[in-house]
Amino acid sequence: MTTTGSSDGTQEPQPGGADGTDEESTPRRAGQSGDSDAGPAVVARHPRRNGADEDGTPRESVASIVTEALGLAPGSTRRRRAVTLLVMLAIACVAVFRDTLTGYLMISPSVARENDSNAQYDADKAPFTVSVRSEEDEPETWAMVFDRVLTSDEKRKLVAAGDRAAAFSYLKKWGGRLLTDRAMLEHAPERYRDQLASSTVGRYADVFQMNVMSTRSTAVVINGWKVTDVACRKSAGRTVVILPEQGGASYEGLQLNIPPLAGEPVLTDETEGQGESYFSTHYLEVGGGQPSGGVKVHAIAPPGQSCRWGIKLRYTDSYQTTRWMRLKDGNGKPLRLRTDSTPVNTRQEWVLIVAPWRLCNRAEPHTCVRATP
Repeated sequence: MTTTGSSDGTQEPQPGGADGTDEESTPRRAGQSGDSDAGPAVVARHPRRNGADEDGTPRESVASIVTEALGLAPGSTRRRRAVTLLVMLAIACVAVFRDTLTGYLMISPSVARENDSNAQYDADKAPFTVSVRSEEDEPETWAMVFDRVLTSDEKRKLVAAGDRAAAFSYLKKWGGRLLTDRAMLEHAPERYRDQLASSTVGRYADVFQMNVMSTRSTAVVINGWKVTDVACRKSAGRTVVILPEQGGASYEGLQLNIPPLAGEPVLTDETEGQGESYFSTHYLEVGGGQPSGGVKVHAIAPPGQSCRWGIKLRYTDSYQTTRWMRLKDGNGKPLRLRTDSTPVNTRQEWVLIVAPWRLCNRAEPHTCVRATP
């Protein structure tokens, strides 16, 4: 800084430098001494280069990071880098899809085990169940058996009914046990008709509907029948009401005597094979999603007797099993069927005559109950 002389011989500072410029306009250099109230030193800022962090450190490229992660030395060839990258990608894919590949490789054994388990579960089920229901619809000809005598009022109601359908309904309501004429089997083989002629067989059949059901997923074929544990006693019937036959009759289903004759049960349908052993040409198939099978059975007890008996059915299933099975009732006990015949010594035997409608005593045909005029 330049000084000039004063009137008292002292020198006073002159504004500006030697070149006349303003000293305050020139920035002070870092570390230069100055006034005590001077501000902080101003540091010159250098422009940041592209690809560098804020502190000026050069930024690494993605390729160099990946190369370092893969364990490749700087300067490795492009081919080496590509091969290494492909290997690492393959390892990553195997890791990601390992469970899928394992499941795919194990799917066949797993499916086989599941199928075996399902088959065993299905085979452990009962092959079939059976329900039995007595015939309820009115047949063409019939007889009703009572363990008591009819009252005078009941006989009048039968006549007042005026037709067979109403009389049938009344008798069922009063507790009558329905029997039907046995099938005549005109087209049965001669050997079977000879058996019937040489045996003491009843005239009436006790009819029931047998339904067979199965919950198995595979088919069960029933191809045999056997009557077991037959026990008969004298019929307790005291009264019979008969609607006489109008000629021979054939019925749909099968028929057998109790105890059975050779070859029974036999087919009763008016088709080819009538009178032939039923299970020699027919079978019942249930299970496998099929509807239940069923057959109408005409069982004939000896004259004047009431019998109880059971059934065994032979079946073959899809698991190479063939065996006989005793039928059971809803309580799990052996099924016992009851088959009646008309009693030999009755207290009353009444016959319904259609035209004109009346109820007559069979022992005294001229003793009839008629509708009141």
